[in-house]
Amino acid sequence: MKNDISRTDYLALQRTKLANERTFLAYFRTFSVLLSSGLAIIKIDILENLIGLGYFFLFTSFVVIIIGVVRFLYVKRKLRKAFFMDKK
Repeated sequence: MKNDISRTDYLALQRTKLANERTFLAYFRTFSVLLSSGLAIIKIDILENLIGLGYFFLFTSFVVIIIGVVRFLYVKRKLRKAFFMDKK
């Protein structure tokens, strides 16, 4: 085992790493849906009375992806610290 940690702790860290990746993919999926919906609303002439909603979706999509990336990197850094703390 790496860093002489127990198998249980090692597997828990691996599960948390995978959960972090799944959560980031959920943020990315939400970003994609909001972005495509916002662009569709803006581009379709019939929906011109909803153009404000389209711009709101565009803005919100970028906020969602920024939150997702920041959260992903934060948890990844915490996991790395937890993994290497046991080595000392």
